[in-house]
Amino acid sequence: MTDNTIENDRILSSDVVSSVKEWSSDLSGDSGFSETVKTFNSSIKFKVLFILASVAIIIIATSYAVTVGALSIGFLEVYEIIFDHLTGNITSSFDYIVWNVRLPRVVAGIIGGAGLAVCGAIMQSVLKNPMADPYTTGVSSGAMFGATIGMTLGFAAALGDNSVVILAFIFSLVPTLVIAGMSKFANTTPTTVIMAGIGIMYIFNAFTTVLMLNADSSDLNRIFYWQTGSLSLINGWSSIPVMFVLVAAGLVISMFLSGKLNVLATGDDSAKALGINADRMRLICLVLVGLVSASIVSYTGLIGFVGLVCPHIVRMFIGADNRYLIPAVALFGGALMLIADVIGKVVISPSVLPVGVVMSFIGGPVFLWMVLRRSDKAW
Repeated sequence: MTDNTIENDRILSSDVVSSVKEWSSDLSGDSGFSETVKTFNSSIKFKVLFILASVAIIIIATSYAVTVGALSIGFLEVYEIIFDHLTGNITSSFDYIVWNVRLPRVVAGIIGGAGLAVCGAIMQSVLKNPMADPYTTGVSSGAMFGATIGMTLGFAAALGDNSVVILAFIFSLVPTLVIAGMSKFANTTPTTVIMAGIGIMYIFNAFTTVLMLNADSSDLNRIFYWQTGSLSLINGWSSIPVMFVLVAAGLVISMFLSGKLNVLATGDDSAKALGINADRMRLICLVLVGLVSASIVSYTGLIGFVGLVCPHIVRMFIGADNRYLIPAVALFGGALMLIADVIGKVVISPSVLPVGVVMSFIGGPVFLWMVLRRSDKAW
C-alpha cells in the first residue's frame, strides 16, 4: 500500500495515516530496524560466548581437579595416565587413583552440578518464585529419610552395599508422587505445590528425627556426613551411569520444553491463551525435576544452593529466556560444583571439606548480594 493510497483511504483516521508514514519512513531509512537487529545479534553472540566460557572453565577445572588430592600428581602426568589407560598401555602406579578415584568424582561433580542447576531454573520458571530450587517439593527430605533408613535399620543384607543409594532414590520420589496424586483433587498451582512440598518436608523430617534418636554414634556420623553432601560418597564409575542417563535425558527434555517454560513463566492465563495446559505442564516439569534431582542426591547427599543460586547468576548475564538459560545454567552449574569441590580439597588440606559446605559458603553471600541488588527486570 503506497502513501497516496493511504491518504486517499477515507476509512483510516489521520492518526493511523501518520503512524503508518512514520513506520514506513523508519523502515526506508533502515536505521532503527538495523539497530534492533544488531542489538539482537550481539545479545545472541554474548549468550553463546557465556556458554563457551563455561565450557572452558569446566575443562580447566577438570584438569586441575584430577591433580589435587592426598597424593599430588603432575598436570601433564595426569593426561599421560589417562591416554595410556584409554589405549590399554597402563604403566603408571597412579592409574587406579586417577582413573577409578578422581575421574569419577570429577564427572559426578559436573553431572550433579548441571542437573541441580537446571532443576532450579525449571522450578523457578514453573513456580514463578525466585526462592524455588530442586528441593522445594520435598525431594531432599524424602532422600534424607530413605538414606537414614538404609543406615540405621540394616538394609544392607537385603539390598547390598548400595542400600543407602537405592532407598534414598526411592523415597526422594515419594514427594513428587504425592503431589502428582494431589493433582487429581486440586490444581497444581504454584501455591499448592509449594505448600504441599513444605508439608511433605516436615513429615519426612519428623520420621527422620525418630530414626536418628535411636541410632548409634557411628550411624549418626554417617547420616551427618550424607546430609552435608559430598562427592566423596561417589563409589567409582558404578555411581555414574544412572545419574548420567537421567540427568542427560532431563536436559534434553527440558530443552524441548524451554519454549513452553517461557510462556508458563508469564502466568497461567497467558499459557492457557496460547493453548498450553498450565497444570499439566507444571506437573510434567515437577516429575522431571523429581527424577533428575533424585538421581543426584541419592549418590552425593544433599548439596544445596546450586539449584538456587546458579539460575540467578546466569540470568544476570544472559537473561531469562529458557532456550539459552537451560544449557548455560547446566554448564555453569557443573563448573561451579567442580570448583567448589576443588576448594574443599585444598582449603584445609590434607582434610577435605564437603562440597555441600563449600557451596553454602559460596551460595549464602552471593544470594544475599543478589537480594540487595535484586533486579526485577532481570527476573
